[in-house]
Amino acid sequence: MVILIRTDATNPDFRKLVAALDEDLAVRDGEEHSFFDQFNKLDQIKHVVVAYSGTEAVGCGAIKDYATGIMEIKRMYVPVEKRGQGFASLILKELEIWAKEMNYLRCILETGVKQPEAIALYKKNEYALIPNYGQYASVASSMCFEKVLE
Repeated sequence: MVILIRTDATNPDFRKLVAALDEDLAVRDGEEHSFFDQFNKLDQIKHVVVAYSGTEAVGCGAIKDYATGIMEIKRMYVPVEKRGQGFASLILKELEIWAKEMNYLRCILETGVKQPEAIALYKKNEYALIPNYGQYASVASSMCFEKVLE
């Protein structure tokens, strides 16, 4: 049974998962890692979902305010050995519900072309590819997505 907990960036399980995410991204992003890392600081994240299977944290994700009516999905991660069990989709859906409860109309996100698992996840969950936004506008290795919340 999966339990989803709404929390914030001070949650120790979230921080542990994010540390593993950052290790993975450092390898995938290579020389570009420091550019992307500057946009992934936890001090601005107030809305976090951590998924638990029993007492084990098996994934996380977060949302942060981007603009009026728009939340940005951040820090999505499920450890490799836990993938393929639907945890990421459950986390993503919970983040969408939470954003909608706070009267946000859309969720946007950025992921990298070197993250095929993430791209597949967002497409499976009805996120549409959009032009790269904000700081990612001219970054060829970025892909940006959006979902209108219903």
